[in-house]
Parts: sequence; C-alpha cells; structure tokens
Amino acid sequence: MKSIDVFGYSFNAIKLRKLRSALTTLGVIVGIAAIVALLSITQGLQTTITSELNQGLSANTLIVRPSSGNDIGGGFGQGISGTGFSLYSNYTTEINSLSPDIESSVAVMSRSGYIQTENLKQSATIYGIDFNQYAQVYPTFKAETGYIPTDPLENQAVVGTRINQPGQNGTIFFDAGNIINIAWVNATVLPPVDESYTAVVAGVLEKVGGFGSNGPSDTGVYIPIETAQSFFGTDQCDMIIVTLKDSDNATVTSVSKAITDHFSNQVSVTSPTAMIDMLSSVFDTLQLFLVGIAAISLLVAGIGIMNIMFVSLIERTREIGILKSLGMKSRSVLSIFLAESAIIGLIGAVAGIGLGYGLAAIVAQVISSGVFGGGGGALAITPLLTPTVIAGALAFGIGISVIFALYPAWRASKLKPVDALRYE
Repeated sequence: MKSIDVFGYSFNAIKLRKLRSALTTLGVIVGIAAIVALLSITQGLQTTITSELNQGLSANTLIVRPSSGNDIGGGFGQGISGTGFSLYSNYTTEINSLSPDIESSVAVMSRSGYIQTENLKQSATIYGIDFNQYAQVYPTFKAETGYIPTDPLENQAVVGTRINQPGQNGTIFFDAGNIINIAWVNATVLPPVDESYTAVVAGVLEKVGGFGSNGPSDTGVYIPIETAQSFFGTDQCDMIIVTLKDSDNATVTSVSKAITDHFSNQVSVTSPTAMIDMLSSVFDTLQLFLVGIAAISLLVAGIGIMNIMFVSLIERTREIGILKSLGMKSRSVLSIFLAESAIIGLIGAVAGIGLGYGLAAIVAQVISSGVFGGGGGALAITPLLTPTVIAGALAFGIGISVIFALYPAWRASKLKPVDALRYE
C-alpha cells in the first residue's frame, strides 16, 4: 500500500470521528502551546535583558568592589564597608599602574536618596563620579537636554530620565537649568540625619533602559565626586570601574589577577561579559525546567492518544478483518494507525505553535504595559519564536503521538482475519 494511500485512508478515518479526534488533538495543542509560550517568553526575556545589560555595560571594563563578605548595607548603592576592607577614590592611581593593559579607572560613590522639588519627591540613587572619565567609559552617559559638564561646578548635577519624568508619560517635573534638592538619610549618626543640598540640573540623560547595575541609570542622579565626598562625609567609594585596552579573555584574566593580588584578595573583580554569560546559563537552565513542566501535559495527551487508538481498534476490528482478508498486509494496518496518530500530532503541533505564540504575545504585552506595577520602567518584552523552537515543537508533538500509538497499532496489525471477522 502506497504511503499516500495510507495517509489518505487515515485522514478519512479521522474525519469520520471528528469529535473524538478533535478532543484527542486538543490535548496535543495544549501541551505544545504551553511549551511554545514558555520558551517564547523566556527567550524573549533573555534577549531583552541581555540587550538592556549590554546598553549599561561595557565589554572592556572590570568592576572592582570590596569582597562581598566584608560589605554591610545591602550591596550596591548602600555599601561603605564596616570592619572589613574599603575602597578609596585615590586607589584609581594605584590600579592604573598595575598593568599596561589598563587604560584608565574611575571611582564611583553611591547612596540611596531622593530628589525634591516643589511638585515632586522622587527616590533616586545618588552617584559621585568624575564626569569626563565616566562618559569615556559609558557612551550612554549622554545628555538629551542640557549638557554633561566637562568641568562641573560643585552644585551641578546630571539626572536620569526617570527622575524628572517618573511615569515616562510626557509629564516632566523639571528640566535642565532648574534647581532641585538632593537628599539622603545619614544613618551613620544617631539619630539619623537628612543630609541635603541644592543643585542645578546641568543635563538630563537620554533614556538608557536596562538595570543600571554598573553603568548609567535612568533612576540615577550624578554629582561631581568631590561634591559627593563632602556630601557623604567620606572618600570611600563603592566600586572602581577599570577600563581595559581590549576585552580579550587573556587580558581580562591577567588584569583581574593583578588587581586581586595587589589588594591581597580583599576585592572582587567582575567582568560584564562574565555576568552576561552567567545570565545566559541561568536562562538555559530555566528553559529546560519549564519545558520539562510543560512536557507533562504532552504525556497526558499521549495517554489520551493511546486510549483513543485502543477504542478505535475495538470499533474497527471487523474493518481490519475485512481489509486483511482482502490481502492487506499487517505492515499496512500498522502504518494506517501510526499515520492517524502522526496526523493528529501534526495538526495539534501546528495549532499549538500558533496558540502558544499568541499566548506569549498577550503575556508579554501585559508585562510590558506594567500592569503588575512596572509602570514606565517595565521591560518591553518581545516573544521570540525561533526555527529551533518550531522544529522542536513539531517533532515533539508528532513523536509523542506516534510513540503512544505504537502499542495499539501493533495490536491492530496482529489481529487474525478470522477472529476479526467474528468480532461483534
């Protein structure tokens, strides 16, 4: 029996049992849709986060911080070291002399605080930096309105776009040239004291996006490092950003070792590329986990296919007996039943891919719109449906269907014509 005849016969058999076939196919659709939706969302999220991080990170930089075991205060934006090792702004000179592969280094001080005007009180992270060096390290440190002062006055500041426009909806509370009040809570004295001073906004940054983990941030307020030292009452810094002449792995490794050795392993040196690689590894593991969960629904669908094939076998016993008595080989009977399951799997996989991507698009839209509290800073996620996901979904849907139909199909092919014809 020719392959085209086998599939034609199988397709007609499916059409004769429309409702039962539709319900069986629905199980495959749900399973494939779950897998495609989860993979599309996670891959889209991974692409978005990686892209956002790349905007805020520079591949040829190293981030030097005191070792995490010595820090108090909850990490970046809070951390003057307690009894442990501390970084100081003047350590940049020492670091620059450690290797010819080091181009420059810039110290960064930071505190959590807030910005206040007549109509606005907005939380922010206050950074003390050298404007010139920081702009050389991060090209995204660029003003949309106003300018980045090359020789800033002590009362000048640069703010991120979500400071003067928190909702990102066109409502601007202040702009370049306006006066703002910069404040933070000094908890190093008892009772805690609100430290504040008045500054002039020199510029408002272009929208950076991302998370601002090390580079420019939309929620950051930038002041000259000399002003920050006086304002924060210390010359300790939270991190030092080291710019390398290239981002080669050998260069990154050798300079990292030179820095940690110089500070007797009391600092941690992080490469942005290593952070991105680690993030990709985490997402790969997450995708496997999610696919494993979604695959359970496909196994349930497979059991349903096996069940429907057994029912079909019982109903069509006399039909099989007639076909075999007319000369149809057992192999052809086996092929007919497997072809039916393959058609169900194919239809379910194709419909599941479409439904899954549609669900992923809806979920992404909900997340991007900030319904769950993201507001103007919510991530703009675009579901990513790759050819690999499509091919895998098709193979998985058809494969599960055929595998679970093997035993019923084998049983059908082994029926003896005489016994089948006698079956009531």
